[in-house]
Amino acid sequence: MPLSEYEQRVLEQMEQQLRSDDPKLANAISGGAVRRPRNVVLGTLLGLAGVGLLVAGVATSYVVLGIVGFLAMFAGVMLAISRPRAAVANEAHESNVRPLKQKSNGSFMSRLEERWDRRRDENR
Repeated sequence: MPLSEYEQRVLEQMEQQLRSDDPKLANAISGGAVRRPRNVVLGTLLGLAGVGLLVAGVATSYVVLGIVGFLAMFAGVMLAISRPRAAVANEAHESNVRPLKQKSNGSFMSRLEERWDRRRDENR
C-alpha cells in the first residue's frame, strides 16, 4: 500500500530532522555509500593472490613469502569490504560543523556545554 501525500511529507520532515540532528547516523542508515564493484573484484583477486602466496610460502618454507601472502590477503579483504568515503556534507550542514583542527580554549566540560547550547539553539 503506497503512502498518502501527508505521510510522505511527514516522512520527509522526519528525514530532514534526522539529517540535521545527526548527519553521520543519517548517512550510515541511508546506505548512500555503496561498495564499488571494481573494488570488490580487485580485492577478491588480491585476496586470492594472497592465499596463493601464503600456500607457496608454507610449501617452500619461506616465511617472508607467507607473511607477504597474509598481508596481501588482508589488504584484499579490506579493499573488497571498504566503502567509499562520504562526500562533503551538504552546504546546509557545513555551517554547523566545526573544522577538526580548530581547538577550543576551554576545558572539556566547557566545550561540551558549548556544544549542548549550540544544539539546543538549533532545535528552536
